[in-house]
Order: sequence, then C-alpha cells, then structure tokens
Amino acid sequence: MASQLRVLVHGGGIGGLTLAIALARRGHTVEIAELRGELEALGVGIIQPSNALHVMREISVLDDCLAAGFPWEVLTIADPAGNALARIPQPRMGDAPAGNGIPRPALARVLGAAATAAGAKIRFSATVTELTDDGAGVDVTLSDGSSGRWDLVVGFDGIGSPLRTRLYGDRYTPEYTGFANWRVTVPRLPQVRGVVMATAGKEAKALLTPITDDSMYLGAVFAEAEDFRPDPERAHEQLAERLTMFSGPVAEALTTATDPAAVVYSRISQVTVEAPWHVGRVALAGDAAHASAPQLAQGAAMAVEDAVVLAESLDAHDGVPAALAAWEERRRPRALWVQALSRAVLKQETGGETTPEEDDLLKIGVPGAAHVLVEPY
Repeated sequence: MASQLRVLVHGGGIGGLTLAIALARRGHTVEIAELRGELEALGVGIIQPSNALHVMREISVLDDCLAAGFPWEVLTIADPAGNALARIPQPRMGDAPAGNGIPRPALARVLGAAATAAGAKIRFSATVTELTDDGAGVDVTLSDGSSGRWDLVVGFDGIGSPLRTRLYGDRYTPEYTGFANWRVTVPRLPQVRGVVMATAGKEAKALLTPITDDSMYLGAVFAEAEDFRPDPERAHEQLAERLTMFSGPVAEALTTATDPAAVVYSRISQVTVEAPWHVGRVALAGDAAHASAPQLAQGAAMAVEDAVVLAESLDAHDGVPAALAAWEERRRPRALWVQALSRAVLKQETGGETTPEEDDLLKIGVPGAAHVLVEPY
C-alpha cells in the first residue's frame, strides 16, 4: 500500500504502542487514544519470550528492553524445597535471547518513548464516544472532545474492550476460567537467574521471574471463587497461606513480601471473538480479540505479533479491507492455538478435567510449544 494512512489506535498498552511504532516508522499518521492519564502500566513484571523479543528487534527497541530488564536462557523446574529437577535451555527466535523479564512500567516507558519519537501522538484520558464507518473512512469522536476521520481504527483495548462491545454487543464477553493469578514483586534472590518454576504436583505451582538485577516477581495460580477479592490489609498473608507447601526460595521470597498493597490479584479470563476480527475499517487485536490464560507467557507476545503483522499486511496489500483480511488469515490460527493450549495447560496443572481435543493439544507440551512459537509468525 503506497499511500500514507491515518490510523487511530484505541489503547496504549503493549500491543497498541507496538503498532503505533511500526506504522509511524513507515510514514503513516498515527494517534493513540489511551483511557488512562499516563502510560505508567499497572502490575508487576512480564516475561518477554523470544518471539516477543524478536518483535522488539523489528521495532528497534530490543536493546532498551534488555537494558531495562533481565535476559535469561534457562527454565529451571524445582521441587517444593527449591531443588532443581531439570534445567531446560529455552529456544531462541533469530538472535534474540530466549527470554527477558521486565517490569511492566519500564516496558511501557520504552514503548511510549519509541512511539513518540517515531511521530505517533498519544491522547491521554481519551476513549471513543462516537464511531461511524461509511466504508471509505471512519469518523470518530473521543471523550476529550476531539474528532477526526481515519482510514483505520484498531482496538488494542484489552480483554474488556469497549470497541469490541461497539462492534458485537455482548456476544463476546470475558469468560472466567475459575482461576486467578497472584503476583508480587520482591528482591531478587542471587540464585534466581532465569525463570524458576517450583511445583507441588497438582496442589500448587509458584513462579520466580527475575525482572531487574535487584528484583523478581513471585507468581502463583489458584482456583478462586469469581467474587473473591484479597483482603487489602492482609493480601500478602493470604498469598503465603496458599503457598505453605513450599520452602526454599519461594518461602524466602514470601518473607520479603510484607506490603499487602504490593500484591497484584487478577482473575484469569478468556475471550474468543469467533466472528471476523474486523468489521469494515475497524479491527480488534491482542486481548480484545483473543485473550488467553498466562500458562505459556504468550499474551503480550501474541499482541505484539498482531501489531507487526498488521503493519506488514498494510504494506503488502492494496486497500485496508484486503490488508485486514490477509492479516487475520495469518494471525487467527496461531493466536487461537496459543489460547487453546494455554487453557489446556491450566487445567492440566490444576487437576481440571480436559476434553479429548485438549488432550491432543497437550501431547506437544509446553517445551514443544516453545519450539513452535519461535518459528516465523
């Protein structure tokens, strides 16, 4: 596509910022509408597997991500006492490291700075209030009173996507899996130089992930009632109560988790938009289209892959509709495969009942998935 496009990205998270960088560097006019008042991302750390890091190289921020985070190459499987049962080198995509742990706020700063430097404009405290697609363009009014006409609108606005609701009503709403993720940032233990997965059979799994030289996060998944919320005065104690079967580094990490406000609790839900991910010139991507469980650490990776493949498709095809069709044809099988396998692994790890289709998926295993996912996207 030779002509310069005007693109509105709805959502300034990891995927939205990646798309903005990729498009702005190609000379397109890009504006991001971000509901929050700043890009200081909530949460703790995030794992960037090798395929996500390959995308970071494509948009020229890999070195910044590695400098802000903690690169690693080996996944360690440990028993409840922290004794190593296996050390598994992780596959690489191209020459990117196998993985990188990074604080979410640091990643937001890296991507935000790159988007701004590329020429993208970020509108904070803004969301879509009116949207009309007449086939030739999309007229949009934002909550800050601004308005404009766009060649393409892309919703990278998360699992609760307001844009998805505009397109499909309540047909595709988040489905709670019955499990929730507990995470807290603590000082990094010297022996934690890559992801450590400590397992107590089906009873519990705890993950230690280094995200800087000085910090790591402790994460664990447990079955929780849908209406459960941690006690704001003792969330750290509630997490410790769920991990009493662990000693060694997990227990040592828990002794430093003394602030209940530092504990991040999030229910694990899924969304699968079975209809096309685009309606006319309005598209959904990332969690807005295919949110999945975190078992493969691929949620953000799928979002940034969506972003760079969309930018490539707009380059390669004449007209926005043709580019969107080609983009979805390429992305849907991979993203939904990750979603299905992530859900199956979640059930397997927690003793849930799997379907015959999920049993077939599980034959590849997480190591097999890691090798598949460093193939070209």
